[in-house]
Amino acid sequence: MISPEYCQTMARYNAWQNDGLRKTVAAMDRAELTKNRGAFFGSIFATLNHLLWGDAIWISRFDGGAGPDPSIKQSIEFTPTAAVWAAERFRMDARITLWAERLNALDLVGDLTWFSGAAGREITKRKALCVIQLFNHQTHHRGQVHAMLTALGIKPDDTDLPFMPE
Repeated sequence: MISPEYCQTMARYNAWQNDGLRKTVAAMDRAELTKNRGAFFGSIFATLNHLLWGDAIWISRFDGGAGPDPSIKQSIEFTPTAAVWAAERFRMDARITLWAERLNALDLVGDLTWFSGAAGREITKRKALCVIQLFNHQTHHRGQVHAMLTALGIKPDDTDLPFMPE
């Protein structure tokens, strides 16, 4: 279904996209970042926090490292400031990249079982599907942030995979 090379490409894409968002967010004031814009999680900052939280949950299931404590409801407050978010985002992207670089094909085979706080029960799914979820979730919520930034007249960086720097 997927390969280590796919994961490495998507980890690199994720880091590239988040690098652009870190630069954009650094130039924005807190009021603009936290203003409710009618998105699923409300604001740009809440959406970015939820995305970082989701990455932390998923990567902890894959690499066995620490995961976040807050629940999905608290995910929108995962970091207190844009500066803290930027630092944690940078670390998370490095963690995802290191995980992807160490993968072999067998790491993507079989099932993954975890307790889902959102569903309130244990879930078992194919590992490959869960890895796809990590990357799909990132793209989905970054798309929401992109739309909110565009509505503000801010032009985010290119998002097309073929134009990702080598």
